[in-house]
Amino acid sequence: MTRRRCERGAATAELAIVLPLLVAVTIGLVWLLAVGAAQVRAVDAARETARAVARGDSVDSAVARGRQVAPDGSRVSVGADGGQVTAVVVGRVAGPGGLFGALPAVTVSAQAVAAAEGAGP
Repeated sequence: MTRRRCERGAATAELAIVLPLLVAVTIGLVWLLAVGAAQVRAVDAARETARAVARGDSVDSAVARGRQVAPDGSRVSVGADGGQVTAVVVGRVAGPGGLFGALPAVTVSAQAVAAAEGAGP
């Protein structure tokens, strides 16, 4: 009976020790998911911008469209060389803050190339 009484609070003590670690790991995984989603948005923005310029839209309207799709605060640039249009998107994803405040921001980038319409072989 004495042995059982001593072990009664062991599970609670172990949970109290492990729970902050589980919360930290969960926050880290959610942040990694946010970084992955930002990378996908950067790829989509670069693709959308390159297509818009390639089909004849103005560079300003294509860049504005790309900024709508890209992660907040991203830079969208367009270059044309011969019959190809290249769009580049670069953005940053801030760390989750709190205990992870010391982590640096992550830079996501994407590049897309599209053939300009009317530029045949």
